[in-house]
Amino acid sequence: MRVISEREQFPGHDGNQLAARFDRPEVGEPQAVAIFAHCFTCTKDILAAKRIAARLVSRGVAVLRFDFTGLGHSEGEFANTHFSSNVDDLVAAAKHLEGRGLSPSLLVGHSLGGAAVIAAAERLPGVKAVATVGAPYAPAHVVHNFGSNLDVIEREGEAELVLAGRPFTIRKAFIEDLQSQRQHERIENLGRPLLVLHAPNDETVEIENASAIFTAARHPRSFVSLDDADHLLTRPQDAEYAAEVIVGWASRYLGLEAPKPPAGAPEGVTRVSEADPAGFRQDVVAGAHHLLADEPLSYGGTNLGFTPYQLLAAALGSCTAMTVRSYARRKKLPLDDVTVDVSHDKIHAKDCGECEATSGKIDHFERVLFLTGDLDQEARDKLLAIADLCPVHLTLEGKARVVTRLAD
Repeated sequence: MRVISEREQFPGHDGNQLAARFDRPEVGEPQAVAIFAHCFTCTKDILAAKRIAARLVSRGVAVLRFDFTGLGHSEGEFANTHFSSNVDDLVAAAKHLEGRGLSPSLLVGHSLGGAAVIAAAERLPGVKAVATVGAPYAPAHVVHNFGSNLDVIEREGEAELVLAGRPFTIRKAFIEDLQSQRQHERIENLGRPLLVLHAPNDETVEIENASAIFTAARHPRSFVSLDDADHLLTRPQDAEYAAEVIVGWASRYLGLEAPKPPAGAPEGVTRVSEADPAGFRQDVVAGAHHLLADEPLSYGGTNLGFTPYQLLAAALGSCTAMTVRSYARRKKLPLDDVTVDVSHDKIHAKDCGECEATSGKIDHFERVLFLTGDLDQEARDKLLAIADLCPVHLTLEGKARVVTRLAD
């Protein structure tokens, strides 16, 4: 499903205009709406935010991601903000959506944004589920980034710090606000499904924070490890994995349904959308299902998904296994398991005794069937023959017609 990303703005907690992106499906009304809250000093356009939003949109969920007051393209002075104002901005974002008839049902927060969505949820009864990525247990955890400047802030009331390569003014009121938060109570009384994603080796927000959040929360609660990802999920494969997990987890709580197939296409439309303009990675979506297509590193890809020929081999192998199983079930054959190995190569036509005479190379698929069960040789031979009746096999060996046109 193609993502339509529209620029928006809305008034934040103090009336300053906040810059936002509203990502939505290209066709039809969204099945649900989510809000994404970015990490401390980050913006709405970090890789994790864009990737998670794109995956949610692929399942029919629109996403509002915005810059908190004083950050990114939003108005206001960062020095005048604090954690509570971020929570107020989140509530303002929800009210903005509600005014359009798009009440949010999912909150996703990254790092300090994760703590913020937990805090905001208690003021947004329409929210059905909350997900956090690398979130601190207590908002005051962010203070450890300030180091020796804490003494300066305490003594002089403020200090200018360099965070993520940019200068920020931090005031004493900011720290006092962080320290006053009753986050344990909020987590304990969340009353909504909670997903906690965290990397064990996160050096910015230690894994103990995830343990504390999970322990304080009540069921339904879930924890998923992000393995060796960094805090910002800067590697595409880490952002993609987090996005995939969030979508799969949220779908059951948001009641997402697969789109109905159009007339004349009983299996629906398979949409392939470019996910990496600098490489070859593609999002492949068919109804409620998603996978990645890519090329190996040696071909300029990122090796995060099936190659096109692997997808074709997967179609042949899965169709073969289904055909064999269907026949065995109908004939009540004792087939315990069927596995199909498919390999693809291009060979010279002259080396293929069964091929029509032609010059150059042709595509060659080889299938190896592994059949287990109390099968005699006659049954095994029959199942081998039935494999050739697989519809994808017949399509590949027949004449398919491909029509290509430009979209209106």
